[in-house]
Amino acid sequence: MDITFIKELRVETVIGIYDWEREIRQTVVIDLEMAGDIRPAATTDNIADAIDYKAVGKRLIGFVEEAEFQLVETLAERLAEIVRSEFNVPWLRLTINKEKALTGAAGVGVTIERGQRARP
Repeated sequence: MDITFIKELRVETVIGIYDWEREIRQTVVIDLEMAGDIRPAATTDNIADAIDYKAVGKRLIGFVEEAEFQLVETLAERLAEIVRSEFNVPWLRLTINKEKALTGAAGVGVTIERGQRARP
């Protein structure tokens, strides 16, 4: 199994359970690992045979910027659904870090894994 990744994708969004959070935009930081076999792309040198991380990133940015969820858990699930269904990714690991949400912590959030990993 090969991994294509996006690391520290920063996006502004409305997220949180408190009234004051519903009135501001906060930064969430997204880390995404996507499983796939890179050999076809390496053979053809064609983006059509690869996981197009730029297309994935642009899609996630657009979605997150328009989103207004209360929980990072909900946001994580929606992003995982988008990546798996729209980009044909069989397995992913997604972390959402809501920086500055807890005094004294570098960040808080969730990491989820969805799908099946290919076995060697």
